[in-house]
Amino acid sequence: MDWLFAAIMGIVQGLSEFLPISSSGHLLLAEKLLGLAGYQAGASSIAFFVMLHMGTLAAVAVVFWRDWLHMLMHPIKDRTLLLLFLASLPALLIKLLLGNAIDGLFTGWFLGVSFLITALFLALIEVFSRRGARHRARRQSPDIPAALVMGAFQGVALLPGVSRSGSTLLGGVIRGLDRGTAAKFSFMMSAPAILGSFLVEGKAAVEKYGVSSLFSGPTLLGLVLAALSGFLAIRYMLKLIQRISFFHFALYVALVGVAVIIMQVTGFAGFPPIALPGSGPG
Repeated sequence: MDWLFAAIMGIVQGLSEFLPISSSGHLLLAEKLLGLAGYQAGASSIAFFVMLHMGTLAAVAVVFWRDWLHMLMHPIKDRTLLLLFLASLPALLIKLLLGNAIDGLFTGWFLGVSFLITALFLALIEVFSRRGARHRARRQSPDIPAALVMGAFQGVALLPGVSRSGSTLLGGVIRGLDRGTAAKFSFMMSAPAILGSFLVEGKAAVEKYGVSSLFSGPTLLGLVLAALSGFLAIRYMLKLIQRISFFHFALYVALVGVAVIIMQVTGFAGFPPIALPGSGPG
């Protein structure tokens, strides 16, 4: 079951990181539906999930390798590196200020609500995109205000069940970017976030469980499948994002959110009953 669990979670991570449906929410949901409290075979849970995210980082590096090479060789002429740095600041600030509170939501009542928030964001992407297409040409390069707004939405996506790609896409279209440009910058924004998480959480995993915790067989399988499925998800979104309706994604995520709330209310699949903050453990 360890290998099967690792394979399923790797595929879920890769697809849901770059499709606007929330990777953190789907990983939590997959764990519940599989009847597993977490990954425990020869590696800590934290090490396993850190390496899953490294798989999606590999996908971003491969798809956009020309962009990364150009920005590193021409850091002044190419402002992308500066924009990615600025876009990372809001989420970093939120994590520093509210990190413990946000982490507590991963085991509490907020998951179903977060999926519904994502559904709302995805519907708004479609609304703003259509409104912008009727009234003005959409911009095809991000600027500093767009990077900061998208970064602020990335901070909102620290909540479990709120899609990072969906949230940042909404920030981009609100700032007047066309959906293709917003999607590309959104995917590239994931790289600093994943790398920062790896440095912090990977260090903690190594200190507690040793270097081997990052390189067990099932963990490496999950990493490879996260990279492959993430690569396919990025290519799919980049090709279809201008034509696909985000109302379809919104409907799917809304149905997932309603289903999660029902499971929370009934205690199905081991979900703890919903308990609002201050009303008891949640």
